[in-house]
Amino acid sequence: MRILLFSSVFFFNACLVLAAGNLSNESFSAAKKMLASQVYHDHSVTLYCGAVYDSGGEITLPEGFSVAAYAARAARLEWEHVLPAENMGRFFQEWRQGHPACVKGAKQYRGRRCVEKVNSHYRLMQADMYNLYPSIGAVNALRSNFIYAMLPEAVSSFGQCAMKVARNRAEPPERARGQIARTYFYMAEAYSSSYRMSHRQRKLMRAWNSRYPVDAWECARAGRIERLQGNENRFVKQACLEAGLWAGD
Repeated sequence: MRILLFSSVFFFNACLVLAAGNLSNESFSAAKKMLASQVYHDHSVTLYCGAVYDSGGEITLPEGFSVAAYAARAARLEWEHVLPAENMGRFFQEWRQGHPACVKGAKQYRGRRCVEKVNSHYRLMQADMYNLYPSIGAVNALRSNFIYAMLPEAVSSFGQCAMKVARNRAEPPERARGQIARTYFYMAEAYSSSYRMSHRQRKLMRAWNSRYPVDAWECARAGRIERLQGNENRFVKQACLEAGLWAGD
């Protein structure tokens, strides 16, 4: 009986460790700085369009890139939540309804500003580096909080960069799909009490995960984040181990 009880407790604790998300840093600003200086320092390339940027966050737009909206943000580097902050935040009561502590003057507020202020769990999710990727500002802005989907009839929203945004949906270029899928699986597992992936979205992510395998950079990125943040993305790490690409950096 004692052995069974011990085994059950051990298994439960092991599952908690396995599924743990970010437990070390609540600062979104600090997460972005760590990514820039300790993860992407030798791979300054944006997720969707493969644009190169310098240490000051200035982007060299790829040949053939064009933008019809948010032109002022086209040459600016931004760190995008692949699983959007709003899609995470709407699961929190403070985002939807506010909180007694979220008052300025006589006016109560809610949304991201409120949940950031009062909920440490949300701050940990928001600062999780596995979910943050460099993006051209205009691409990040147009993608907004739209879910990912296949848009076969849509044309690229950014010229030669094959990122499509239409009908409140976003179809990323093939270069980004595998990374996105493994990020979504990680976030759904690590924050299962606060985020639920839809059946349709999970089906799409399964397809992308299968079709677009890890490469050396994705494995190096995951190893660096694991070292800095203290937890693993097992969906990336296991695939990297199987492919012989895991170095732990």
